[in-house]
Amino acid sequence: MSRVHDALRRADTTLPGGQPATDHAAAGRPVTSAAPELRDLLEKIQSVPFTPSPDASLLDTARPSEAPAEEFRSLRTRLNHLQSLQPIHSVVITSASPAEGKSFTAANLALAQSQLEGSMVLLADFDFRRPVVHTLFQVPRSPGITDFLQGKASLDEIIKRVEGTNLCIMPAGEAVLNPLELLNLPEAKSLIDRLPAVFNWVILDTPPLLFAADANLLSTLCHGLILVVRIGTTTIDSVTRAMGSLCQNNILGIVVNGAHRGELYSKYTYYHSYYYSKAE
Repeated sequence: MSRVHDALRRADTTLPGGQPATDHAAAGRPVTSAAPELRDLLEKIQSVPFTPSPDASLLDTARPSEAPAEEFRSLRTRLNHLQSLQPIHSVVITSASPAEGKSFTAANLALAQSQLEGSMVLLADFDFRRPVVHTLFQVPRSPGITDFLQGKASLDEIIKRVEGTNLCIMPAGEAVLNPLELLNLPEAKSLIDRLPAVFNWVILDTPPLLFAADANLLSTLCHGLILVVRIGTTTIDSVTRAMGSLCQNNILGIVVNGAHRGELYSKYTYYHSYYYSKAE
């Protein structure tokens, strides 16, 4: 596990890819100038109501004091601090194996980021093999990213804005037989490069590292990667092999999922109950 700690330590002093963190002026804003076709993108895209699936376990904005919401706000704070030091705007969320909580983490991190005023966030479902973002938010799967990459849909047709939020969703699109070949197209790199001109954070949900090469490829196109592990499920061996499979070490950190509501959450609830009773 020493590689994990080395990656986290280097994240404080270097850019993903090993470059020194000297471009402070670029941090906290889009990394490229908006092309003409992107300037009016937010005005063209369709809005959809926020009607998450009942079993999606998404953050409830009406109950901000719940412990899970606070955990994602803490993750948001850490990432925004990194962004203030380094030009980080696109992040891959992945795991070593399936069922470890990567989609859950990607969706809730996107929701937490979008709650900040003036922070436009895009949640993009690049898991073409088993996409779930459209299910979590109960929006159509297609048109989506695969349709755009095949020239069947325009960019404004595949992005949906969640009403009343700064969150936009880009579903996976129609099922394809060759996901990795699509991701190798120049259009895929161009798309990921252009999106930070509009969105302060572009969060990609991708397949697990040990079951497909998609996340590895996407991590080379993005500014950083977050690895999700699940307590009681993820093994040290799988984490080591997943990290060893990466073409470049641009890991920003590790998210631990699946913790039980133990003493920490009990104290957290006690603290907030006391705070709000005093405020009243």
